Amino acid sequence: MRVPPLSAGVQPEINVTPLVDVVLVLLIIFMVVVPRLDQDVQVELPGIFNPDPEIKLADPLKVTVAKAGEYIIGSEHYDLDRAIEYLSAEHAVDPYRRLVLRADASLTYGDVRAILARTQQVGFPGMSFLVGERHKSGAPLAAPAPAAAQAPVASEG
Repeated sequence: MRVPPLSAGVQPEINVTPLVDVVLVLLIIFMVVVPRLDQDVQVELPGIFNPDPEIKLADPLKVTVAKAGEYIIGSEHYDLDRAIEYLSAEHAVDPYRRLVLRADASLTYGDVRAILARTQQVGFPGMSFLVGERHKSGAPLAAPAPAAAQAPVASEG
């Protein structure tokens, strides 16, 4: 017995409409349920009566720590104690001014921690680190990255 050949124009198709319907229903369920998962714990947030006025922040002070252990602020070279004296005077003029630290990559954390701790004692609100972008090989770029990485220096008391 011979089977009649199928016509070339007719091909079976899969109906994906039920699959799309199920996926859309699941999507809607997740969109409704997920935001409500965070509402399990009721927290009353504190309020304030006198918020700080908008403060126009000055440009941050840039402190460079060289390999030799000298500190450069602007174009002046200081040792640690003189640098802290200068920064204390600047902090007295503008207590909201921030610091940006550029440190040589060959310095240890202990070398950099000295100025971090001392500026914290002076009362600066924070210090940012200026870093360079690295290639995949690990070699730093010649120019530092334009944005400073934020690093809090506050310690628990």
